[in-house]
Amino acid sequence: MRLRDYFPDGAVVIKKSAKDWQQAIEFSMEALLKNHYINEHYVQAIKDSTLSNGPYYILAPGVAMPHARPECGALKTGLSLVLLQEPVSFDEGNDPVKLLIGLAAAQANSHIEAIQALSELLCEEEHLAAMLNADSIEQLKDIIALA
Repeated sequence: MRLRDYFPDGAVVIKKSAKDWQQAIEFSMEALLKNHYINEHYVQAIKDSTLSNGPYYILAPGVAMPHARPECGALKTGLSLVLLQEPVSFDEGNDPVKLLIGLAAAQANSHIEAIQALSELLCEEEHLAAMLNADSIEQLKDIIALA
């Protein structure tokens, strides 16, 4: 399965800004919720876990992968990608986040392939920079298609 196959319809979007980290999480889960990859409990589980544990899902400066445990409401394995034109702060210890990659994993190991492909893509500095500076959804999809 190719990385792009993990993204349901409407799962790659660009938003101007999020008023706070909670709205950023909602944006990152919107397409997964709409396409029945997760339920509402999953979104709340991410928020609750962030309040308890901090933003454990920040992968790199400017990049976060919000997710929760499969039993918290993941119905299918999938990804979403939201690029914020104006970054949002999650906490004082991390750089503001501009790129959110929503993750739903229906089983504990079902997302490993997607994470490996995504990691390879994000490890290439030029790909990450291109994603963070993309002007269109098509540009983002073209970058995802490289993996």
